[in-house]
Amino acid sequence: MKRRASLGDLGARTFRYFWDLANPTNGLIPDNTKSTAPASITATGFGLACLPVAVEAGWISRQEAAARARLTLQTFWNGPQGHHPAAIGHRGFFYHFLDMGTARRVWKSELSTIDSTFLLAGALTAGLYFDRARGFEAEIRQLSEDLYTRADWIWALNGDRAVAHGWKPESGFLQARWQGYNEATLLYALALGSPNPIPSSAYDAWVETYRWKKLYDLEHLFGGPLFVHQLSHLWIDFRGIQDRFMQRQGIDYFENSRRATLVQQRYAMRNPRAFNGYGEYVWGISASDGPGPATLTVDGRPRTFWDYRARGVPWGPDDGTLTPWAVAASLPFAPDLVIDTLAEIDRRYPEMNSELGYKCSFNPTFREAKNSKGWVSSGYYGLDQGPVVLMIANHETEMIWELMRRSPFLVNGLARAGFQGGWLPRA
Repeated sequence: MKRRASLGDLGARTFRYFWDLANPTNGLIPDNTKSTAPASITATGFGLACLPVAVEAGWISRQEAAARARLTLQTFWNGPQGHHPAAIGHRGFFYHFLDMGTARRVWKSELSTIDSTFLLAGALTAGLYFDRARGFEAEIRQLSEDLYTRADWIWALNGDRAVAHGWKPESGFLQARWQGYNEATLLYALALGSPNPIPSSAYDAWVETYRWKKLYDLEHLFGGPLFVHQLSHLWIDFRGIQDRFMQRQGIDYFENSRRATLVQQRYAMRNPRAFNGYGEYVWGISASDGPGPATLTVDGRPRTFWDYRARGVPWGPDDGTLTPWAVAASLPFAPDLVIDTLAEIDRRYPEMNSELGYKCSFNPTFREAKNSKGWVSSGYYGLDQGPVVLMIANHETEMIWELMRRSPFLVNGLARAGFQGGWLPRA
């Protein structure tokens, strides 16, 4: 029997990313641990959602968490909206990357609908948890609801059926829209649950582009990178609830993510590209940093390696880079497999573990020296750290799922998308 990984310790160390690295004057959380990294609104949203977990686990006090939540929500509520350079966002949405100090847009980044979704989901989580009358908690509830209801989802459709990926003041809406199966289930649920909701036909336009595949004897709704099967599940308990598509398939999205997790393991066991290290308990291909861009000759074979990229299976991209955080984020779907895999990664690659949890990624094939164990990332990304904390909590106590099941916005959005059954109230 493999040594069982300590999930509580992993969660506590991973949470430190959000607590220790946040700007204490505005609550913003950096995208990654590089010294020049801007704030990411996704990382900040994850940080908000992690606060209730930290309180219940005893890592910080309720008063500390409430003060941080209030500060962060005030930053986004009070930050100016509009076209001008000092704006934090527009039409209730927010720019993907912000200056850590000033909270102004940086890198001419897009007004991101999906990253705004994760920020708003984090805000709603905080509002649901801080339910007491005293202190900052009433203000947290009001700010979270105000932020959510301000987002103009009808505008984000830009006259079409599917929600646009984003918008820039210099050039207008991005061409890409949220279609096909990916992490945007949460986006559509919140957009449909808004007091000024998008039409249900927008969800239909998204589902129409799904791809149902049979891979390694497992039929499932396809999405190559593992994160697309995880991120909406951080907040939505899909067990037993089905939209019309899943009713026809006879499963739910939770079971679909379980199958996607097993596809990842079976791909690693088959290892069709013959990368080093892949196996039954070493798998996990998702969005991650990588050792490239570079080309090396490894064992007499030229290999191309990339830097940050959304890697996926079975058709790639794949350059031998593995992500322990993506393994951990599948914990509720396949707990025994995930725990055994984390234990094996700990045994074979102890350098992946640190005071902030798992480093972003590693690549056993990228060996610049003959006896090297391969490349290990030097830092961390907020996008990686949040799912670890939240999915450990959902696995152990169902905490985030339980909170969000109480959200009338989420419940209404799921109903408008056609979800029925399970914990949802009967129509």
